[in-house]
Amino acid sequence: MFDRFGRVRDTYRAVHDTLEPQSTADLASRADGLSRAYRDRGVTFALSGQERPFPLDLVPRVLSAEEWRRLEAGIRQRVLALEAFLADVYGPGEVFDDQVVPRKLVHSSPHFHRQVHGVEPAGGVRIHVSGVDVIRDDHGEFRVLEDNLRSPSGVSYVMENRRVMARVFPDLFGASAVAPVDDYPRHLLGALRATAPARASDPRIVVLTPGVHNSAYFEHALLARMMGVDLVEGRDLVCRDDVTYVRTTTGEERADVMYRRIDDEFLDPVQFRPDSVLGCAGLIHSARAGNLTIANAVGNGVADDKLIYSYVPDLIEYYLGEPPLLRNVETYRLGEDDVREFVLDRIDQMVVKPVDASGGYGLVFGPDASDEELADCRANIIADPRGYIAQPVVALSTGPTLVDGRLRPRHLDLRPFAVNDGEKVWVLPGGLTRVALPEGSLVVNSSQGGGSKDTWVLADDDATFGLDMAMPVPKEATNRPAPPVPLQFGPADDHERHHQQQLQQQQSPEAAAEPTPTTDEGEVPSC
Repeated sequence: MFDRFGRVRDTYRAVHDTLEPQSTADLASRADGLSRAYRDRGVTFALSGQERPFPLDLVPRVLSAEEWRRLEAGIRQRVLALEAFLADVYGPGEVFDDQVVPRKLVHSSPHFHRQVHGVEPAGGVRIHVSGVDVIRDDHGEFRVLEDNLRSPSGVSYVMENRRVMARVFPDLFGASAVAPVDDYPRHLLGALRATAPARASDPRIVVLTPGVHNSAYFEHALLARMMGVDLVEGRDLVCRDDVTYVRTTTGEERADVMYRRIDDEFLDPVQFRPDSVLGCAGLIHSARAGNLTIANAVGNGVADDKLIYSYVPDLIEYYLGEPPLLRNVETYRLGEDDVREFVLDRIDQMVVKPVDASGGYGLVFGPDASDEELADCRANIIADPRGYIAQPVVALSTGPTLVDGRLRPRHLDLRPFAVNDGEKVWVLPGGLTRVALPEGSLVVNSSQGGGSKDTWVLADDDATFGLDMAMPVPKEATNRPAPPVPLQFGPADDHERHHQQQLQQQQSPEAAAEPTPTTDEGEVPSC
């Protein structure tokens, strides 16, 4: 909100002028109103096994139209390059032949699935929804922290944050022209329809959820309801002759598009974990036959592996022939001997991350770690250098946050959401700002006790954000090719392993010994 000289930034002027006259009691009353509104609407998340209202701070994060244009263009560029990369990885593999990315690195990723090699998704779209986590560093530059291309979660909290803020603090909106966020379900529905199998003139779309015990179930139910499509569980589906059907009160109905919120490993017991009851046997065969679109595509996780992340600037140059608009955070690849020795000598100054974890789990912050934690981290790296990356500690930007009745600085990041329909990439204006509530903490994930802010993008006369913009064409790209209610066996109406506990498979007590799967990627409440 303030620059280094203590002056209020122009983008925050209206917010500051509205908040400055408020007394401590007024702010506390508004904060209580936000919490009550979330509790009344059932907007909760699971932390340490307990459901609680999602923490929403009453001070919004504000971005100017100019700032947002730069972010929006960079996110579009990144999504397009990663789409081309995934098509290459599960297709001709030219990126390996040209030695841009080592073949061994990709094939050793736990999220590379040979089961879907050669599958051509409708419209050539594998990344229907992406959540690109960005931070602002100590120089004020936005940088990408990680990509979430499997089942990025948190967009429901973007919409609910705006709804509740407008209700509890309407005077904040009076002096500002803020870009809306409530048309996200329309864009998502349009993308799912546009990428349906070619034979489906009026595609039937379903949202696949692990069930009510999933920490992101609120988001699954909200999106299904707002898109006007069926919310189903694995037991509502059946595959026969490479066609997927949903069981309804009037019989079986053919399903054409599945927006799944279940990890790859639990989606199809024929291809992956045979003990999973979250998905449905035969879904991969149905997709390979061209009868079912799975969004996001199976196998996307290879592109948001944190080691692959370090190659994304090279992938942008390779596929698009242009420099990256958003830089990565500096990243050390520990599989390289000299780099690994450099990091091990300075491990107390580094942030070490498992390449396939998310939600803030497994992170080791060198400056805050004990000698024992550093020794364990060093041993883990030596035993499995492919499994970790290291980054320097980045001083995340801060924003004023109400803590214990006072506004205090707390570290922030931002997750914008992009929707790809094969013709254009639309980026939701704003996204989810996550806040590290403990003083000094740099871990913003809700699974680690973080909260959120409503994110405002201010409009100006020339603002085009939020409008449908055609995607640029990648190098050598080609064009690729009122329903019955589903049966429910429990509540069906109103959320990168660990941070999404993908829950508790709807099963009998006798089967409860089955291993607990994970949930949506980047769990916001999941994040």
